[in-house]
Amino acid sequence: MRVFLLHPDRNIDVKPELQDSIFAAMTGGDLFAVTNARRELDRARQKNPDMAVRQPTGDEEVIQDLELETMWQAMAAGEEFLYEVARRVVISSLTEPDEMTYRQQVLSDCLDHRDVVLQLYSLALEALESERKVGGFWSRSGPNEIVSRSVQILKLHVGVLKRLRQLAEKEAPSFHSEGFTRFFAMLEEELSDEYLQEVERHLEQLEFRRGVLESAELVKGFKGGHYVVREQRVLSWKERLPFGNRSGSYSFTIPPRDENGFRALGELRGRGLNNVANAVGKSADHVKSFFAMLRIDLAFYLACLNLHDRLTEKGEPVCMPEPLSAEEVAFAARGIYDVCLSLHVDERVIGNDVDADRKLLVVVTGANQGGKSTFLRSAGLAQLMMQAGMFVGAEALRANVCTSVFTHYKREEDETMEGGKLDEELARMSAITDRIKRRSLLLCNESFASTNEREGSEIARQVVHAMLAKQIKVVFVTHMYDLAHGLHGEGLETSLFLRAERQDDGTRTFRLREGEPLPTSYGEDSYRRIFASDEPVPGLVADASR
Repeated sequence: MRVFLLHPDRNIDVKPELQDSIFAAMTGGDLFAVTNARRELDRARQKNPDMAVRQPTGDEEVIQDLELETMWQAMAAGEEFLYEVARRVVISSLTEPDEMTYRQQVLSDCLDHRDVVLQLYSLALEALESERKVGGFWSRSGPNEIVSRSVQILKLHVGVLKRLRQLAEKEAPSFHSEGFTRFFAMLEEELSDEYLQEVERHLEQLEFRRGVLESAELVKGFKGGHYVVREQRVLSWKERLPFGNRSGSYSFTIPPRDENGFRALGELRGRGLNNVANAVGKSADHVKSFFAMLRIDLAFYLACLNLHDRLTEKGEPVCMPEPLSAEEVAFAARGIYDVCLSLHVDERVIGNDVDADRKLLVVVTGANQGGKSTFLRSAGLAQLMMQAGMFVGAEALRANVCTSVFTHYKREEDETMEGGKLDEELARMSAITDRIKRRSLLLCNESFASTNEREGSEIARQVVHAMLAKQIKVVFVTHMYDLAHGLHGEGLETSLFLRAERQDDGTRTFRLREGEPLPTSYGEDSYRRIFASDEPVPGLVADASR
């Protein structure tokens, strides 16, 4: 049985670097190993503060710059498992528009029928917890113990599968997505009453209440071999009588105090049960893996519902974006906003309209504190959310799929830096160029501003030209007029220039408008705001206040 709610043709698929001990515990259905694995990482970090909490994934900069932790915590709503699923699914972006649309449709069904989704999730959770009720193996568990435990688990699983099938029969007509339609159809087809009754009959026999019937043969060396457990038929009343011919059968009785005899008999029983234990154990693991996958798939959608609730309660707009193929260059949004900023503040966040269709380069300039960096984060978050099959923070969005998303933000100087800020920026950009591919997205925020404007502009200009030559989309926020003015002067049809709006009295509207870069970012406004003075700024002229 397959779930197919996250992917139309496979189970959950995450980046190889995310397939760590926590992911192994998740896919194995272990509800407690996830927390234990996190605790082990935390303890290791306490012993070695320089060690990262998680294994490096290559996405640490994107997580930091786009503040993805804020979004994941909102999606988790305090549940560790939801956090781990959300983190892996969002980082492991889809690359095909059809797969994104497939997931969006499943999410729409979840939004319309959240009570049913919660019931499905609860059933999966109940089935996985059955292992705790039965208890675990001990180090010397033999075939008999394995069979007994596996049968008990399967009996509990069958009870959950019955309720799952009943829920599917009742609710299937109200779901419309391909994912849920296939899932419910699979449950009805593979879990028919006849099939479940047959499973229950076999489980009843595997309890061996009337003992174990085995056959064996003498093999080389006059040893027993070819042990097979046979199905016991119900004897007629005549056959139960203590007299009469029983086909020449023989029997023996072990004295009550013959420990060696009982041990030998147990070994014979175990040899016959070996194959049974293997088959029943695999069956129990198979059903367990189904419930584990069901829980993972539904956990992602429940996490999306948590985020959806947080945003809509504030009146923030959300929409299902339109994903386009990677070969199309498109990014058109109405009312796009920074989801993570919205999660930090009480009031609604101001959104922006942008039409960057057929634009490989978007350069954002304008007043300090005018919303440039916020817009950059909103674009990056929207791209990742769309490629995870989620809704996005906007009234409407249409964008092409990107191979991957990279960020290059300015960093504050700290003690861990082994060189200057410019060296650190160049090293990070070098690492990006080693990994970036055609049709990727690069988000730059004040990159190379740590050196003088002339040198920083020249470095940034060469980086931008190299990226555009490889059909890599670049969104660049900068205060460097030399860079912005020079790129604008090239007059490329594939470039778009946005400017943070500033009113005549210095008020920021936090909206971006299409416009030519200006030779000022109004540093005088910052001086007056900080020092509460209307006096002219000493040594500062308007066209150089950058």
